[in-house]
Amino acid sequence: MSDPEPAARLRAKVLTVSDGVVAGTREDRSGEAVSDLLVGHGFDVVERALCADGVDEVAGTLRRLAEGFSGLVVTTGGTGFGPRDLTPEGTLAVIDRAAPGLAEAMRAVSPLGRLSRGTAGTLGRCLVLNTPGSTGGATESLGAVLEVLPHALFLLAGARDPHPHP
Repeated sequence: MSDPEPAARLRAKVLTVSDGVVAGTREDRSGEAVSDLLVGHGFDVVERALCADGVDEVAGTLRRLAEGFSGLVVTTGGTGFGPRDLTPEGTLAVIDRAAPGLAEAMRAVSPLGRLSRGTAGTLGRCLVLNTPGSTGGATESLGAVLEVLPHALFLLAGARDPHPHP
């Protein structure tokens, strides 16, 4: 298998999980900020989606976003301690393999990150990352792992060489 083209492996989708955004009572600032950060780091954001909070809503939307897709799926919202903050549970219901190092790195970026329950893992040929719903929390969390994401996506796409070269 030949190495995938860089543009093919640097594709992303962004999912905002928020009852308020779905209802139209809140603006999707974190989804926009995450998309802008990804584009600024060479990703092609091919879809932005919304879903309400809840395990089934998140799980179903993640399955839809991952179907036939090879790339990154970043969620924003639903990672805290609120009763409707169930993004990690919805994510865990569908991922194939956990990527705890990524989730730990995202939490370690700031003191408030310690309150995030976000997870990370693979779903088919996608890498799913949960980020907080605040604009700052989402971009800080994602920024903590951006440098390793191209290599992770390269491997998920079926690359043979498991080690990055400087």
